[in-house]
Amino acid sequence: MEMTPTRRLELVTGRAHPALAEEISQYLGVPLGETNLQEFADSELHCRYGSSIRGVDLFIVQTHAAPVNDSIMEMLVMIDAAKRASAKRITAVCPYYGYSRQDRKSTGREPITAKLVADLLSAAGADRIVSVDLHSGQIQGFFNGPFDHLVAAPVLVDYLRRHGDGDMVVISPDAGRVKVSERFSQQIGADLAIVHKRRPRGSVDEVEALEVVGNVKGRRCVIIDDQIGTAGTICAAAERLVEEGATEIWAMATHAILAGPALDRLKSAPISKVVVTNTLPVPEERRIDKLEVISVAKLIADAIDAVFEDTSVSEIFGGQNLL
Repeated sequence: MEMTPTRRLELVTGRAHPALAEEISQYLGVPLGETNLQEFADSELHCRYGSSIRGVDLFIVQTHAAPVNDSIMEMLVMIDAAKRASAKRITAVCPYYGYSRQDRKSTGREPITAKLVADLLSAAGADRIVSVDLHSGQIQGFFNGPFDHLVAAPVLVDYLRRHGDGDMVVISPDAGRVKVSERFSQQIGADLAIVHKRRPRGSVDEVEALEVVGNVKGRRCVIIDDQIGTAGTICAAAERLVEEGATEIWAMATHAILAGPALDRLKSAPISKVVVTNTLPVPEERRIDKLEVISVAKLIADAIDAVFEDTSVSEIFGGQNLL
């Protein structure tokens, strides 16, 4: 007897950013499944899927939001439960990939924690990972399986085209983001400039902006970065640009971590607008006047659809999703 198996897409979410998962489910037209996540009295996590997921193509949406360790552990528990419930394929959708900045050893006796996260996802039972704007492309190689790298550039570029006018200059806040910033400048037809920065030895969150390479005098500058952590890099770059004669400064980033002194720094920095995406939750009480949040839910939904249908994810971005 020959039977043609039916394929079924199932979408579930953890508790790190349910609003984003709900928006993705609306674009896909697929309701969110029940995970029934609970915590025992000793804070251990428990997950039990509300209906059978045997043989399904399961996508688990869980951004690694603060507290990062809890978000990652919750995702691992959901993956393990799905594996033991006989899901056919499990895709870990991590809009923000935790520990992404720890992707190499910069000094002795340090971990490469981004690799550890990939190993944990693999050991739990993930067959594939989908993430947005990794801190560095090498993280894709840490996972021994397909890793779909998405970029927020389409929504950020669209925002610039709709709201930007006049003589703009795209600014790379450091040498590591030059390639990405150059793509932005090409897509909106703007010039490119680079801020050379240095971190004081032994410091993690302090940054010194040394010099600007490029002409910014009398022009609007748009700083492009993958994330805003403590906002040290972006604010130092903005102050240096003002010294070089920039008339207006915008900051754009994919991941709004906004940790520690970030909001205070952004409030006092010479930046008129900060545009971020919703890969991480930004509570209303943390949305300062100059902060604007735009959605990447459709991009993620399109990527999930492509993975499910076994079509190209790169074609969504015209092949421009490489770092």
